[in-house]
Amino acid sequence: MTTQSPPPLRDRLGRPLRDLRVSVTDRCNFRCRYCMPREVFGADFQFLPRDQILSFEEITRVVAELHARGLRKLRLTGGEPLLRSGLPALVAMLRALPGLEIALTTNGSLLAAQAADLAAAGLDRVTVSLDSIDDAVFRAMNDAETPVAQVLAGIDAAAAAGLGPVKINAVVRRGVNDHTLVDLARHFHGSGHSVRFIEYMDVGASNGWRLDDVVPGAEILRRIDAALPLEPVEPAYRGEVARRWRYRDGGGEIGVITSVSQPFCGDCTRARLSAEGVLYTCLFATQGTDLRALLRGDDPDALRRRLEEVWSEREDRYSELRAAATPDLPEAGRKIEMSYIGG
Repeated sequence: MTTQSPPPLRDRLGRPLRDLRVSVTDRCNFRCRYCMPREVFGADFQFLPRDQILSFEEITRVVAELHARGLRKLRLTGGEPLLRSGLPALVAMLRALPGLEIALTTNGSLLAAQAADLAAAGLDRVTVSLDSIDDAVFRAMNDAETPVAQVLAGIDAAAAAGLGPVKINAVVRRGVNDHTLVDLARHFHGSGHSVRFIEYMDVGASNGWRLDDVVPGAEILRRIDAALPLEPVEPAYRGEVARRWRYRDGGGEIGVITSVSQPFCGDCTRARLSAEGVLYTCLFATQGTDLRALLRGDDPDALRRRLEEVWSEREDRYSELRAAATPDLPEAGRKIEMSYIGG
């Protein structure tokens, strides 16, 4: 007799839970101005004690529960996830779940030394954050004096280990790095890797976000198209975050993430789990659901019940509300910081 799988989870807007982003640490070795600015996250900032961070076994238990209800894509993030000791062991544990795609987002500074071990453990692919190919601009943005060459070495190592093609994420901020976006596109044109240009978002409260700092996706496309002609690509699946464009000369493709100028909340299928086990159903959330207490409690079914409740009650669509300029924005609390849930 076969056991029938439970039905996929769906929220109040009919959206399934297909994607989960797991922050494995709140620590980072960069202090990017749009994410973890030094004046807020300085040398004396108190990061989470080790016993408050979920263990690999606890992370795997959450993922397994959601996998049984439709989860198919998992992304490990941070902070900087490669600061978490023994990360390949977690990848190997997650690899046991059939049909689960496992990806990693990293700033790339530590990737060259770890790519081969991650690939051997079963990691499928890597996304690397690189906001400019100009070394001076990049160092100013990461505020850690990490050179572009170190990140490029990590990308090369990932590709050599079979983790490519690599996606490169670039947050575009007007007056800071927007003058280098065409150079970034040119660098990876023809490489097999793809750059995803991300509108500077109002995540959290520490980055001093202003709408004037946003370079809209349409403008990003115009600038690149003028130098390297583009044509649109159809979405590969429901909820695909980046709108994709390919070079007309066959040199690959780029993506543009337009959560400010063209929100895509209607197709959002993802949740986020913080390092200490708080589940968030929106990148712009003001509060989440504590799973750690359930994981460490005595009721073996409590976690499953709570996950079902949280997703079935979900109706988040912050970016659409923000774009419509309605009075319904969830501003009653402080929005969670991007560094806390990995973007």
